[in-house]
Amino acid sequence: MNSKINIKDLVVIAMLSALAYLLMFAIRVAFVPAAPFLKYDPKDVVIIIGGFLYGPLTAVLMSVIVSFLEMVTVSESGPIGMIMNIVSSCSFAFTAAAVYRKKRTIHGAVVGLVIGLVVMIATMLLWNYLLTPLYMKIGENNVPREFIAKMLVPVFLPFNLLKGGLNLGITLLVYKPIVTALRKTGMLPAAEEKGKANISVIVAALFAIIMYVLLILVFKGVI
Repeated sequence: MNSKINIKDLVVIAMLSALAYLLMFAIRVAFVPAAPFLKYDPKDVVIIIGGFLYGPLTAVLMSVIVSFLEMVTVSESGPIGMIMNIVSSCSFAFTAAAVYRKKRTIHGAVVGLVIGLVVMIATMLLWNYLLTPLYMKIGENNVPREFIAKMLVPVFLPFNLLKGGLNLGITLLVYKPIVTALRKTGMLPAAEEKGKANISVIVAALFAIIMYVLLILVFKGVI
């Protein structure tokens, strides 16, 4: 966030945070049989959009708010799970928003999202190795870190790749429509954003979404 944020901006950020929480609450999909506690939800899409609109620190603020609400309502992993959610969302959304802030175009958005995806995957591999043993149990006992290390490539890597890739595609698809809707309601000024969505980006986003959904269905054993 920056010093120019006013009450209207705070209202939009609150609305986006509420939307991110509602999406997380309504859409929680476990698709990795070896780790059913890993669940996909689309909250990062809205957090990234908040970061694109108001800067990377807004993405951090939204990540903390939504992750805290998730912990006290639906999460079963407590404070450690909240920390993992904050780190995951921030590493993706903060990075994407920081890149986009330097180049506020479609190309800047795509580059930011791709870099954010890579940073998130690398970050979560490290944090899964460090923190997952603290709450993942086999019977009554926490799993040893050596067991988690063996899960990094076959389990955590594809999960974060599919989760992040799907959110990347959805963000590219819905960002402009959401911004346009906010402009029409007067919540955003007309000159807030630069650049227009082009058909190649829309087609690429749709292709990515379809591909990642099919891969998730493969992971779930549906196809």
